[in-house]
Amino acid sequence: MDNMIKVDAANYKDLMKHYIETQDEQSLYGVEQVSKEFIKNNILPEEIVNLHIQALAELYPNMLEDFQHSMDFLLEAMIAYGMAHQEYQTLREKQNELKSEISVAASMQKTLLGTTKPTIEGLDIGVISVPAHQMNGDYHHFVKGKDGSLGIAVADVIGKGIPAALCMSMIKYSMDSYPEESMTPKAILKNLNRVVERNVDPSMFITMFYAQYLPAENLLQYSSAGHEPGFYYNASTDSFTEIESKGLVLGVSPATEYNQYELKVNQGDMVILLTDGVTECRDGERFIETEEILDVIKHYSHLPSQEMVTQVYKHFEKLQEFELRDDFTLLILKREV
Repeated sequence: MDNMIKVDAANYKDLMKHYIETQDEQSLYGVEQVSKEFIKNNILPEEIVNLHIQALAELYPNMLEDFQHSMDFLLEAMIAYGMAHQEYQTLREKQNELKSEISVAASMQKTLLGTTKPTIEGLDIGVISVPAHQMNGDYHHFVKGKDGSLGIAVADVIGKGIPAALCMSMIKYSMDSYPEESMTPKAILKNLNRVVERNVDPSMFITMFYAQYLPAENLLQYSSAGHEPGFYYNASTDSFTEIESKGLVLGVSPATEYNQYELKVNQGDMVILLTDGVTECRDGERFIETEEILDVIKHYSHLPSQEMVTQVYKHFEKLQEFELRDDFTLLILKREV
């Protein structure tokens, strides 16, 4: 290796001498080839500068002292540059590895947390969930019962990234393991609360709204674990009201009991469930008001539910200049007329 470097150094000196005398293209082509050998042999930038200084000293032993000092100055600059460049390359490699891992995790999350929007007679369902980054800290899930009922979960992890995705996977498979006859909203949250309290880091909390729609009775039963309040649209009065729901976030206390509420859903009525990525949208530095969200939903309420949630999302995406600050999840249930 050392002999090879010496050969390249001698070649570099000859090429430099020839170029100083002739300024021809052949010398430039030659030094380009030498540079490729330097790269292949992992020669650092400061070593090349030092080689240049030595070649100059041999070619021009009477070189001006000031010029010699300037080359020494360049050498010191290149030493500092080389160290910084190596640190940058190391950080870049680590960043690329992390991006690759996150990409794989995001793909796994879509697979593990995937849910199918069911078909329920008389109910029009629309849902959209868009992560602010690659990993989604929001979660929604549908469970269709043998009796025709529909279980609906909307959750948000306080804490993002890969740990949040793994946490949500645990939540989903815990729900799937419960016997159908015990899947009332308050029982679901009580059981999940114990799972989270035992298995999730204390620094990570989960909010969840769980509802069960009974088509035969057009009744929505629901419970909340500290989740963002949803809204109910009453078609007969053409008005929105906040859905009453109180409850402690999952994972705080193992003995927590959850209240269960119910809501009659009449023809044309809508139930709007969401996460704080919707209610905390910003217009510049200003947080939007709840009334603004409801006005936008009402503006698109004549559309089928899936088109409605898509148009509402596009509205707020544009409002935020296409840069979400938080995960955005919106689910609308509309009883068909």
